[in-house]
Amino acid sequence: MTALADQGIGGTAATGDLADFAEFVGTAMPGLLRYGYALTGNPHDAADLVQGVLEKVGARWASVLRKDGDPMAYARRAMANAHVSRWRRTRRENLVSEVPDTVAAGARDAFENEPLWQALRTLPPRQRAVIVLRYYDGLSEVEIARALKVTAGTVKSQTSKAMATLRGVLATTWEGEGTA
Repeated sequence: MTALADQGIGGTAATGDLADFAEFVGTAMPGLLRYGYALTGNPHDAADLVQGVLEKVGARWASVLRKDGDPMAYARRAMANAHVSRWRRTRRENLVSEVPDTVAAGARDAFENEPLWQALRTLPPRQRAVIVLRYYDGLSEVEIARALKVTAGTVKSQTSKAMATLRGVLATTWEGEGTA
């Protein structure tokens, strides 16, 4: 039994794993929610994304610690992948038989009219993830590559493309405001 407990299987090690996971969630939750918000652009979708990923991480906690070693990087990568997968599933058009007479009123986003947030929303999900990890979370290219399981070259190219897009969108926005 001690050999199993030393490996984290059964006994008090499993209780320790749950305590470790609870501690991880407590310390990582604010950062994961901010990252989720930056990915989705919506606090409610961000909370759903974080909850779904933490459920999966919690179910595999011992494996995450053993294989990956960095649960925060694993959680960020899982969030980026889950967001991309959700975007792919929901980006299809929904055809309706009649055009609605009125626009449905939704909850207003505090950053809705902020040019940078609007520009971020125009980026593809993978580019948005790279930009958020680099400039919002302050990760290095190597850390981003590890978190997203891509090469450092991919991180550099995605960052370059995203920055070019953001510059173009923001330049257009600022030129429009400058003439008013």
